[in-house]
Amino acid sequence: MKRIRLFWKVLRMTHADAFLYGFFAYFGITAILIRIVEPNIRTIGESIWYCYVSCATIGFGDYTAVTTLGRILTIVLSVYAIFIIALIPGVLVSYFIEATRLRSQQSVVAFLDQLEHLDRLSTQELKELSCKIKRFRCHEESRFNQTE
Repeated sequence: MKRIRLFWKVLRMTHADAFLYGFFAYFGITAILIRIVEPNIRTIGESIWYCYVSCATIGFGDYTAVTTLGRILTIVLSVYAIFIIALIPGVLVSYFIEATRLRSQQSVVAFLDQLEHLDRLSTQELKELSCKIKRFRCHEESRFNQTE
């Protein structure tokens, strides 16, 4: 549940939720219009199924659009679905990369601040700084050895 809340929070902060809400609205409108214009789709349930299959790019073929308007609506819905399927993961990954970069940058700034003020650090703080440097050196050496 916490992850779902975080997911929605990121979408709201990046305003990607507007695209998602717009997609759901267009999906519903398209389902209603497909039901009206397509003679071989007789119920709203069949229309929703047809729209879902079109969005998922599965295309089972159990229902097909035969009218020009139905085909145009299906094309727009499919392109919109592909856009949403690409947008949401991209926004999430970009957000988390930026958050990680900021955290890393803040810790580097704190580290450099400690190095600049070595004469003011207590014995305990100097020991902690020494441990950080050793961990950093080990991490960098292992990264260097992996690239060779």
